[in-house]
Amino acid sequence: MPAQPAAIEDYALIGDLLTAALVGKDGSIDWLCLPRFDSPACFAALLGDEDNGRWRIAPAEQDGPYPRRRYRDDTLVLDTAWETSTGQVLITDFMPPRGEDAPCVVRIVEGLSGTVDMRMELRLRFDYGRLLPWMRHKDGQLTGIAGPDAVWLSTPVRLTAHGPAHISSFRVTPGERVPFVLVWRPSHLPTPDPVDPFDALHATEAYWRLWLRRLTYDGPYRDAVARSLITLKALTYEPTGGIVAAPTTSLPEEIGGVRNWDYRYCWLRDAGMTLEALLRSGFTAEADAWRGWLERAVAGRPEDVQIMYGIAGERRLTEWEVDWLPGYEGSRPVRIGNAAAAQRQLDVPGEVMDAIHLAVGCGLRPRRHLVELQAVLLDHLEQAWREPDQGLWETRGAPRHYTHSKVMCWVAFDRAVRLAEDHARPGPVERWREVRDLIHRDVCERAFDPERGTFTQSYGSRELDAALLQIPQTGFLPPDDPRVIGTVDAVRRELLTDGLVARYSAGRADSPDGLPGGEGAFLACSFWLADALLPLGREDEARALYERLLSLRNDVGLLAEEYDPLARRQLGNFPQAFTHVPLIRVAYELDRHATHARRGRPTEAPSRAAEE
Repeated sequence: MPAQPAAIEDYALIGDLLTAALVGKDGSIDWLCLPRFDSPACFAALLGDEDNGRWRIAPAEQDGPYPRRRYRDDTLVLDTAWETSTGQVLITDFMPPRGEDAPCVVRIVEGLSGTVDMRMELRLRFDYGRLLPWMRHKDGQLTGIAGPDAVWLSTPVRLTAHGPAHISSFRVTPGERVPFVLVWRPSHLPTPDPVDPFDALHATEAYWRLWLRRLTYDGPYRDAVARSLITLKALTYEPTGGIVAAPTTSLPEEIGGVRNWDYRYCWLRDAGMTLEALLRSGFTAEADAWRGWLERAVAGRPEDVQIMYGIAGERRLTEWEVDWLPGYEGSRPVRIGNAAAAQRQLDVPGEVMDAIHLAVGCGLRPRRHLVELQAVLLDHLEQAWREPDQGLWETRGAPRHYTHSKVMCWVAFDRAVRLAEDHARPGPVERWREVRDLIHRDVCERAFDPERGTFTQSYGSRELDAALLQIPQTGFLPPDDPRVIGTVDAVRRELLTDGLVARYSAGRADSPDGLPGGEGAFLACSFWLADALLPLGREDEARALYERLLSLRNDVGLLAEEYDPLARRQLGNFPQAFTHVPLIRVAYELDRHATHARRGRPTEAPSRAAEE
């Protein structure tokens, strides 16, 4: 029976700032798209089995304890240490940041003690596990070619064909190092230049350590913050500065369910939060690159602004289903592309304006066309804010008047007013102020349930939404407003499972998402709750929740989109930028509150509008 993929949390990430691979605890690379994050996968066992492509290196006989893994200090170089009855061995996996060079994966097997018999198995499949390439030996390398793709594998050990796989059996002794280098290149180009695996290892370690030297955070959660920032950097497509939500598609939000989406794209709603995390941590160049991607992506007519784009700003993200892949643990369909790109989501202009305001406040001057876009974007939103939309969570049911969307419409006009007042930006400030105040009154009158003392997910609904926890972060209301306190308490009453926060009540008959089945607790929302508790004087509760969330990270510090509190496993695409960004923010906020408490001064949670 073909080998099945590992648990989501059993994977680690390696990458080269253009794409990324997932490496399982069993030594198998089960997911890799080449040459970009959004390219078809050449290893797709993650969404099927070994016949859909994988590359495994491990001891031939695994009779010892499960391997121990770690990243080398502050790098994206992964070490996996195996212990067998005959000795110990280390496998080092990494992808050198390549610039304009051909993408490659380097795997080095090193004997530590005794002698260990090893087995390498390569099952190369292009086009998401569908195409079996033509394999041949050429110039001392194994070459696989199919259509536009070609891969070269270089290694000093002998490779033998076994049906659709290529196998190598070899032995390592103490101090012996056996490298494997897999390089991709378009099939019409000649053989790529050789890669020295040991020089590449030194260069990759040096790159990451030098990059992280700019980190400004030095508090008690330094390791978690550093790993989250490295993960954000690893999810960055360096040529454009775009940051993908995750390097995977269709990892399910419910095992066996249909909530399986392609996250290998860039969401505008991530812009403000991501900018804040990067700027606050000292990574101005990355923040500026992300801002630059944003400027180019939204260029054009305001009515054409989308909620998400491709990593180079592509707009057409047509969704289709891969019918030859059975899905992760049978979770179908497997989707490529994302139809939500065509949705109306009225929070997006607010996210764009928030990002512009934050960038200007930190000295990152936007290009002229983005300043000009601001005025026409607000002209468009002045009428559009009254319309229903699909909301933050990209529901596939009927449009509604989502409260979070209206709050973000308020943010759009509020940030425009602030830019004009604080930075002498031109515009009809009085009109913007009037629309801002009108939206504020509308939300407070139509989205608040006085009987329960909470804001609700949409106008006229009794449903709650964890996105409402962000109201004080936006500056819409102060954190000590009774309506904010009531909303926080309502979320804690109605959306918690085992202390973790659900986005909303998915799977109910009246759920707005239009999909069957449920989902796990949403990890970003759980971080939002910790953030919302701090200014209410509940620091101990916030810290306990934050540390609980940190304990859910896998052995190398990574988090997916969701967590199943009953099955105690991670769910959804992995690793998830939208989860690691609030992890960074809450670490800073916990330190800030602790510092103020030591000085005997009250604190208020800063909104993103105030953080300049």
